[in-house]
Amino acid sequence: MSADPVVAVRSAEVSRRTSETAVTLALTLDGEGRAEIATGVGFLDHMLTSLTKHARFDLTLKCEGDLEIDDHHTAEDCALALGQALDRALGERRGITRFGWAYAPLDEALARAVVDLSGRPCAVIELGLVREMLGDVACENLSHFLASFATSGRLALHVDLLRGTNDHHRAEAAFKALALALRQAVAADGSDRVPSTKGVL
Repeated sequence: MSADPVVAVRSAEVSRRTSETAVTLALTLDGEGRAEIATGVGFLDHMLTSLTKHARFDLTLKCEGDLEIDDHHTAEDCALALGQALDRALGERRGITRFGWAYAPLDEALARAVVDLSGRPCAVIELGLVREMLGDVACENLSHFLASFATSGRLALHVDLLRGTNDHHRAEAAFKALALALRQAVAADGSDRVPSTKGVL
């Protein structure tokens, strides 16, 4: 009776410390959607918990940031750490689907996210949020989070809000669409090939 094949655990830990923030993060791609998030920014925690749940990742993320200034450095550095962890967990990016795309509604809001784990950072983010703040996060920093994540994760990311009137719904739909697209893109395709004509990603 042959033994079951050993399946590599796709996970990574990242510690990022600057004069502005201290971030510790553990990410498992093939998880169950478990999230332990404490950034000090409640709405950002909400978005990351939703992303983790729907991507079916497991994510532990803790951040101590200079929130006495504002939420910018916390949002940016959490995004950079999360992207770095994704990049590390993917390794050589062998045997992955690579591309992912998804639509996600939240009541009247509808968002689309398209991901290419290409190794080439690029972000086109069009959220069209109207409010200045959502809870304790500046709306501009939600777009900045997504762009920073794409940069350190070495992926192309397009996120578009197609419709909606409630900014909470619009933002959450965007993160859920990203989660579903990532879940598709990181999925194993049953091969050991790098999905690129170049042979590397």
